[in-house]
Amino acid sequence: MASPRAALPPGLIVRTGKFVWNTMWHTMMSQMAPRSTSGDYTRPQSAFRGRDISPEPHRHYLIVGMSCPWAHRTLITRALKGLQATVDVITVYPSTDEGRWLFDLNQADVPFAECRSLPEFYRRAQSDYVGRATVPVLGDRQTQTIINNESADIIELLNHEFEPFATGPDLYPEALRPTIDQLNEQIYATVNNGVYRCGFAQTQAAYDQAVSELFATLDQLDDRLATQRYLCGAALTLADVRLFTTLIRFDVAYHGIFKCNRRRIADYPHLSGYLADIYQLPGIADTCDIEAVKRDYFGNLFPLNPGGIVPIGPGWEGLKAPHGREQL
Repeated sequence: MASPRAALPPGLIVRTGKFVWNTMWHTMMSQMAPRSTSGDYTRPQSAFRGRDISPEPHRHYLIVGMSCPWAHRTLITRALKGLQATVDVITVYPSTDEGRWLFDLNQADVPFAECRSLPEFYRRAQSDYVGRATVPVLGDRQTQTIINNESADIIELLNHEFEPFATGPDLYPEALRPTIDQLNEQIYATVNNGVYRCGFAQTQAAYDQAVSELFATLDQLDDRLATQRYLCGAALTLADVRLFTTLIRFDVAYHGIFKCNRRRIADYPHLSGYLADIYQLPGIADTCDIEAVKRDYFGNLFPLNPGGIVPIGPGWEGLKAPHGREQL
């Protein structure tokens, strides 16, 4: 009778598995999330920064992914300005296997209808384009061009350039611009991009710095909102739009998959009420898709969640409760 094959020592199996997984993880992360020499996530710059708009109904369109916070900014601004009948929306969805945004070809109004993916769309708009194909996109049907793919620019364009068709308030008033710009700079670095710096950090030191800066800013914002309804006072501005799309994803996604788990937004007395306040404004809830957020963060970021298991909670039911912030 043959003797049983000797088993490999468990230690060797563990060490080999860790080496293989760590090597693959760093390789995948370097493609998904470019890093600095210190392991800090470095977000690439947007390539299309045009501002030449000729406002006409249905001439311009937004390409968005419903889970993406940067695209969500544009949907909220469109809703607040009342531009639903002027600027069209085309949705894309991320492919788990291909790692890129795909069009739903059942949508009848997709420009370049023969394009299956967003990278193909970018190359049709600019044949020599070799960069990332990201959302949101502000496009022009008449010229068949991509005007802009930087969300910070697009929400300013929606706020100002489409004013002849707008019914909503000015979200970037001249008198408040210095304050809005200052807030945007801080919030982008430590909160909007800060959650990604936590989730995509490739060293402990990079993560520790990012998470400390994130919660230091959230603490400051909670204090700021203790005495005023919105970031700049009584009126909602683009600074609030930019913060909201990160906050609404925080407890659902960033707290878990990005390791932003020092506190939840629900644990902040003023930030949590502020989040509910904006969510309950007319048209805002219609731009929010919790199932897409959970599915795409947990199901598509393979290096961060290789099992692809989507957690069951939390939900957004609490955002429908009375918040009392109108008294401010």
